[in-house]
This record gives sequence, structure tokens and C-alpha cells, in this order.
Amino acid sequence: MPAPPPGPGVAPPFAAPPTEGGRKRLWLGLGVGALALLICCGGGGGALVGLIVSNVRATEEQGHAVTDAYYRALVHKEFGAAYDKLCDDARHRESRAEFTQRVAAEPAIAAYRVGKVDPNALTVPVNVTFSGGSQGTQEVTLAPDRQTGDMEVCGIR
Repeated sequence: MPAPPPGPGVAPPFAAPPTEGGRKRLWLGLGVGALALLICCGGGGGALVGLIVSNVRATEEQGHAVTDAYYRALVHKEFGAAYDKLCDDARHRESRAEFTQRVAAEPAIAAYRVGKVDPNALTVPVNVTFSGGSQGTQEVTLAPDRQTGDMEVCGIR
């Protein structure tokens, strides 16, 4: 049987489909994709680490600042200002008048030194010198305000 006549003006461009030479383009594409994924994930991981570090530093700074303000108010006998640094739970346990009466009856604080904030336990050691010359260490417990997120004094041991 004779071969059918060729179609009008159609000539096949090549006899077989093209093949990739050693899959070079495939590996190049996979490499570029992996690099892009690594950059995205690495950047996201770096941003997460940066966020955690900055949050810890903010907690330490706020904890130190509120503890310092609380003790400064006690040294200057500004008991209302000290009461304002207390957390909601502490204010519910004791009214402003009760706090003022209790703190005024305690030995007066002449000087203090705020230590390093523990951001995990939310505690701060404070070295205190009383007006009689005796010294001691108090541990301040901090808590974030439920509305503002700012640190507040929640207890002293």
C-alpha cells in the first residue's frame, strides 16, 4: 500500500519530541525555588526571634521603670502615687486609705536599688535601706495591666 500523500504545505519540524539536556533546567528551577523558600522562612524566623527579643527587653524596661517609680514614691512619702502603681488585684485587696495607713506605719524607706527584672517570673529584687539604717531585700512581683499591657506592681515579699 502506498504512503498517503503529504498534506498541503505541512512539514513536521522534527521527527521526535525534544528532550531536556541532562535535566539542567529542572534542577536550576528547583534550586531557585529552594533558595526562595529558604529566604522566606529564614526571614520569618529572624523576624520572630527579633520580636521575642524586643518583647523581653520591653518587659524588663517597663518592670524596672514601674518598680523604680513605686519605690521613689515611697521614699518621698507620696503614698497615693505609689498606690497608683499597683495592679488591679492589689487595689481590690486594699483601698487607697488602707494602703496609705499601712505603708505610713511601716519603717520608712530611705534609699533603694532596683535589681534586674526576671522576665519569666515577672519579679524584681530591690535592695532597701530603711531610715533606721537597717537593710533588706524585697522581691516585687509584677503583672501586666489587663487593658494597657503596662507593667504594674502586684505584690512585695
